[in-house]
Amino acid sequence: MPLVFPIPPLSTRGANLVAFFFASSYVVSLYLSKRSRLGRSSKQNDSNANASQNRTRDDPNVIKARMLAASISTILSCAVVFLLVWHIVDDLDNVSGANPVTTNASLAFDSTLARLGLTFFEDHSPLPYLVTPILYLGPLYATFLGSKLPFQSRWSWDYDVMPVFNTYVGFRNYFFGPITEELVFRACVLSVYHLAGSSRNKMIFLSPLLFGLAHLHHAWEMYNNEGKTVAAAKQALLVTLFQLAYTTLFGYHCAFLFLRAGSVYPPLFSHMFCNFMGLPQITYELQALPHRRASIIFMYLLGIVGYIYAMRNWTLDTDSLYWQDHLKRY
Repeated sequence: MPLVFPIPPLSTRGANLVAFFFASSYVVSLYLSKRSRLGRSSKQNDSNANASQNRTRDDPNVIKARMLAASISTILSCAVVFLLVWHIVDDLDNVSGANPVTTNASLAFDSTLARLGLTFFEDHSPLPYLVTPILYLGPLYATFLGSKLPFQSRWSWDYDVMPVFNTYVGFRNYFFGPITEELVFRACVLSVYHLAGSSRNKMIFLSPLLFGLAHLHHAWEMYNNEGKTVAAAKQALLVTLFQLAYTTLFGYHCAFLFLRAGSVYPPLFSHMFCNFMGLPQITYELQALPHRRASIIFMYLLGIVGYIYAMRNWTLDTDSLYWQDHLKRY
């Protein structure tokens, strides 16, 4: 259990500023280096003629540069949480004269790990990890019908596994991205809002807006890559609004999981799983498997009902700092 305080030690304004810093530093870091920026660059080919190369977000050099930048930003955000907790502990002990500086630093470090949900070797229930797969019962069932689940006839090690583990795009999409985003936009952001005494509703429904807004920079990238035309602007706007909507909704889901479980691991697993599965394709599945229409719809509905039940009954860790009905601790 982390160090707790009887009154919120951080102001709401301070929490807003720190949370905005977390989100903005993560996005801005992606553009600080020339190697991480997208667009067209000119270079000399073997015949010394000018050649133009379109650098997209899936270019390996861009991915490597952005992963380095995002790593630094993520570590910095976690360090800020630690420094905040350490400063709060020092302020309290300056009044009471209780602990030396080295002891305070150790207490603050352990408390920071717990507040970020980075607890190890604790007996956590596996049930929170099953919530998201239950929501995907419909897509999983359709995948089974298409014989594309692991080790079925239409599943391929080379096509379905190697691109995930053996490419920069796969590593970014399925591992690196979820890890850094959950640490910054869930663990760090929610920990500072909790220190400010924010309500659960605010932490669940307002903090994910930062996660959604952090994806708006994709609109500029798409506009540039599609030629900076009016059509490109319209396409970028529509795609980005849709992305803003579903990333914000997904943020609600992950924030709820984090607060209930008191751990970053269930939302992290959920993030990875959703990236693996992608958005449900029920229209395509019904068209591809018309003779299974009723059973597919039933499994989608069962997944929704099961998800509602599981979110309510399978996610709560009674030791979670963030979900204490009988205690007000910050």
